[in-house]
Amino acid sequence: MTASEEKFTRQTLLDVQTLTPSLFTLRTTRDAGFRFRAGQFARLGVTKADGSTVWRAYSMVSAPYDEHLEFFSIVVPDGEFTSELSRLEEGDTLMVDRQAFGFLTLDRFADGRDLWLLATGTGLAPFLSILQDLEVWERFERIILVYSVRHAAELAYQPLIHSLKDLEYLEGAADKLLYIPVVTREEVPGALHGRITTLIENGELERAAGLALSPEHSRVMLCGNPQMIDDTRAVLKARDMHLSLSRRPGQVAVENYW
Repeated sequence: MTASEEKFTRQTLLDVQTLTPSLFTLRTTRDAGFRFRAGQFARLGVTKADGSTVWRAYSMVSAPYDEHLEFFSIVVPDGEFTSELSRLEEGDTLMVDRQAFGFLTLDRFADGRDLWLLATGTGLAPFLSILQDLEVWERFERIILVYSVRHAAELAYQPLIHSLKDLEYLEGAADKLLYIPVVTREEVPGALHGRITTLIENGELERAAGLALSPEHSRVMLCGNPQMIDDTRAVLKARDMHLSLSRRPGQVAVENYW
């Protein structure tokens, strides 16, 4: 084994699901030694036709205890990585770093009553992992998952989200979760309409949740496109909610997914 090979393992694709022309999921085998905390990401590697390898970071959708790894991806037109990734089929090989990375984990918060998970697009992935982990249900009284997409067809993982309440180990706790879908480019029954920042500023998001966003009780995780993260951080900062750092505990944790 070469020095570079010591940093990754080769995993086999078990399943590839196309959700829309631009969204798909990948499920792979998992190396027995691979460990991660819910919310973390791994670097995935694909080999191009010229023999070179391209790496990108992807949050795990799967729970830390699952025997497989699952990832959620968008197809970037002419993208060097996703165009290669989207061509993979069941039985193909995907390289996975031996080490997990990232700080979008519950460790970021020392306290808090309500956990808000605000995601756009494939930024939903780490929150699905967190929601399948018992720790979040033990720590928080209320969990609000806000998932924003452009079109209703892009609302992925709906069966998983709605089946969380049926997990055996969440008996008596599943009613802590409130799921709020958001669709920005069309009116959809049962979903809010508008950008997350607008829905916070006009109070519509809090009305839908029946809860206030406050520095005292709220802890907020953000994952998605950088513009959403920057804009939402600014809106929350105006409410005296700040980024949580190791040297200064706060109310907000982020992961830039792009």
